[in-house]
Order: sequence, then C-alpha cells, then structure tokens
Amino acid sequence: MGAVNFNKRDFLKTVGAVSATAGLGVALPFCLSAASPIHRKGRPRLKLSLAAYSFRDYFNTATHAQNRPADAKSIDMHDFIDYCADHNLAGAELTSYYLNPLIPQAELVALKRHAFLRSIAISGTAVGNVFTLQKGAKRDEQIAHVKKWIDNAAHMGAPHVRVFAGGTNGQSLKQAQSLCIEALEEVGEYAGKKGVFLGIENHGGIVAEAGSLLEIVRATQSEWVGINLDTGNFHTDDVYSDIARCVPHTVNVQLKVQVKSRGAKQKSPTDVDRIVKILRDGRYQGFVVLEYEAQENPWVAVPKWLDKIKEAIG
Repeated sequence: MGAVNFNKRDFLKTVGAVSATAGLGVALPFCLSAASPIHRKGRPRLKLSLAAYSFRDYFNTATHAQNRPADAKSIDMHDFIDYCADHNLAGAELTSYYLNPLIPQAELVALKRHAFLRSIAISGTAVGNVFTLQKGAKRDEQIAHVKKWIDNAAHMGAPHVRVFAGGTNGQSLKQAQSLCIEALEEVGEYAGKKGVFLGIENHGGIVAEAGSLLEIVRATQSEWVGINLDTGNFHTDDVYSDIARCVPHTVNVQLKVQVKSRGAKQKSPTDVDRIVKILRDGRYQGFVVLEYEAQENPWVAVPKWLDKIKEAIG
C-alpha cells in the first residue's frame, strides 16, 4: 500500500465519524501515534500510590483555600513522602498545588533524593490548566504553565503529569476539542523530549463523558499523551463501563473512594474489587493512585482505604 497523506486538519474533520465508530469497535482506515490503544507486554501490574491532594487541607503551602482545624497538624511534601513510605506504598503523587509555584530546581532534586532514600517512586504530579481557550496570551500562559511543570516533573523524577482540558467557553464542542488537541500536541511534543507522560483527566467540561475524552486522545498525535483515569469523575449512566472503555488509553489511574452515576441522589462507595478487575481485564500496568476526596478525616480514612486497595490488588 502506498503512503497516505492525512494531515491533522483532515483528521479533525472526521472526529464525528471517529466518535460514531469507536464505540462500535469499527477499525479506522488510518493510524496515528496515539490513536491505537497502548500496547503493553506481559501481565497486568498494579502499583499503589497516594495523591498529596488527599491531604489538601493539611499542607503548609497551598495554591487554594484550605479548611484545616486550628489545632490540626500541618505537613510539607517531605512529610507526605514519609507518610507514603510508612504505609508501605510503591509511590507518591506530589500534586503541584502544595509546592511553591516558584520552587527552584534544587528543592525538586531534594524531593527526588528524599523519595529515593525512603524507597518511594514519585509516581507523578498534577497541574490545573485550561486548554480550550482561544489563541492568545491567556492560552499561551496555560501552555507555558504546563511546560514549566513538565520541567519540574523531570527534575524530581516524576514520569507523569496530570492535565485538564477545560470547558467549551461559549464555543461548539468540536471547536473546543480542536483547541484542546492542538495544545496537547504542543505540550506532548515538549513532554516527550523530557521523558514525561501527560495524562488528560476526565475532569468535567469537554471530557465529562468517555466519548469526547476518547475522541480527543485518539486524535492527539503524540505517543506521550494518554488518559489520567479518575474513577470518580464520570457521572454517566454506566460509570464502570465508561471506566473500562478508557483503560486501553490510560497512563495513570486516580482511584476515588466514591462514585455517582447519572440521576443518583447521592454518591456510593467505590467497588474497589470491580475497579481492579476492570484494570486487569484491560491489561493495565502502572500506578493506581488513591486520591481521597470524601468527607471523613483523611488521617482516619486514608489508611483504611489503602488497606482495602492493597487487599484488592493482592
């Protein structure tokens, strides 16, 4: 077969067709670097990590408002790494919100050293961003922010950065998807040069549902871009089915302890055994990061959920 010239603009014109066929398992007539599921050799391998976000109210540095009791202890990221080691975890996710936004390289390297000496892998970090802004200064700032944290991740030895997409911002879904894809390709190319994966999270907006999320990932021409699969963020008719649909493109999993399907009046506890089975059936290999977000005090609840996940993983 001769070479086919198929550029990104042509591809974006077919996004609707991709959406219609992807869920049916219909083979597409072309292949881009991130269009196909990730191929992993061997058996599924799940490694347990914990997100610093789980203790969001207790860090002594934060980029958002906190709700910490006056008599509660505060921690820094070194303390958090110690906590992960003391609970016999494989990794720690160092959420960027609890690090100095202007953190120097030396401090990032110090975190890397501390984690190594405690036998903890820094499984990743996470940033907040919007990739659906129209081209201009504000969009450039968002891209620069993500690139900065790609650099920071490389300095502290984190192989993964969680990113967001954003909302439609008054545009059509297809326009917003196109802007997000272009941004992901730019930062994906940059991340690849640093050896860092980017995981776009199903975090509301244009990626609130699995179909749109998969369209974006499959259309992004970068082998360094995949899905950061948050098990608590789909509020669809069949949450667990949508999670399973995303596993083949997933590079990092954030496990929430609650789920809420469409129309449900309240959240229900996550079926951890079912999540683990879905990941294994999808041949996932990588970190499963507990990101605790429920109401119970995390100092009490997190150890119990870690034990439950450990038991499920075996």
